[in-house]
Amino acid sequence: MKELELKYGCNPNQKPSRIYMQDGSDLPIEVLCGRPGYINFLDAFNGWLLVSEMKKATGLPAATSFKHVSPAGAAVGLPLSETLAKIYWVDDLGELSPLACAYARARGADRMSSFGDFIALSDVCDADTARLIKREVSDGVIAPGYEPEALELLKQKKKGNYNVIQIDPSYEPAPLEHKEVFGITFEQGRNELKIDDEFFAKVVTANKEIPENAKRDLAISMITLKYTQSNSVCYVKDGQAIGIGAGQQSRIHCTRLAGQKADNWWLRQAPQVLGLQFKEGIGRADRDNAIDLYIGEEYMDVLADGVWEKTFQVKPDVFTREEKRAWLDKMTDVSLGSDAFFPFGDNIERAHKSGVKYVAQPGGSVRDDHVIEACDKYGMAMAFTGLRLFHH
Repeated sequence: MKELELKYGCNPNQKPSRIYMQDGSDLPIEVLCGRPGYINFLDAFNGWLLVSEMKKATGLPAATSFKHVSPAGAAVGLPLSETLAKIYWVDDLGELSPLACAYARARGADRMSSFGDFIALSDVCDADTARLIKREVSDGVIAPGYEPEALELLKQKKKGNYNVIQIDPSYEPAPLEHKEVFGITFEQGRNELKIDDEFFAKVVTANKEIPENAKRDLAISMITLKYTQSNSVCYVKDGQAIGIGAGQQSRIHCTRLAGQKADNWWLRQAPQVLGLQFKEGIGRADRDNAIDLYIGEEYMDVLADGVWEKTFQVKPDVFTREEKRAWLDKMTDVSLGSDAFFPFGDNIERAHKSGVKYVAQPGGSVRDDHVIEACDKYGMAMAFTGLRLFHH
């Protein structure tokens, strides 16, 4: 297939729209179901790059959940604990394949943002993963292939209109990439930067210890940032992104946004949340919304008399600020990556509140000494990568 006509561009008024190869060769993709749009393909291709690189870096199956050309979640296929299976609403599915675990983690970290996502999978989509996808609100999926049962399950989604894309995993793009803005063509070399253990070799803090699992998490953080709209910051724990702050003009706002998402991920695991008794028939999205309100400052929006009865069988006790802080203080060994240098130590102060122990950032700020001092105050280990990862 030389080109594919799309329904419209970013918005319905932007026509015509298509994707094609500049050199006239065949597209490296096949649409197996549905009719993907312009933004779908932006999410699909960025997501595919992310999971492909994450698989190479870790050796594990990888998945990402994309929304508006940034990942809402990304993870590798480590087994799920009983608690994670419960907060990701997959505890009824039994033991899942590694790829399904990767997607459950990617989707589950920030379920609010992942609602209506586009999925990318590093490996052939199996039936376990398809069953998980089938019951979530999602726009589509891209993978290097699909098991027959998995494809049949996905073709049943959205009354047969779910977007299923197969990509040729051997496809290698040209070393130069082009983009047109206002009729003017931009050209640059592709960002082929390889992120591995050596990326974190320059540790500048008093604490020089970054264990192998933390290096893996830092690699996941930096690879995720490589395909996230900048400015961006990413918190990672146990093989999955737990908080991504994308597209903020200020670095501290990125750190706060991502940190709040990481906090919410941890708060969902608190006994007060796990013990919520939802009414029969309440859907996963409504439960997610209720939990988000319950653990936030606007908890009375879901706990007020005349309101809580619509969601819960039993009125929950208020999850107090003191109780939340006590639970958050139990979150430890979190890794944090930043796509550009931290200009102030306030980013480290905020990261500390979310259990960050390992940090990777380019370095190069005139206030590097202040940032290092803030890390040393909390015993954090921080690596300077020397390389920026902006993505636009």
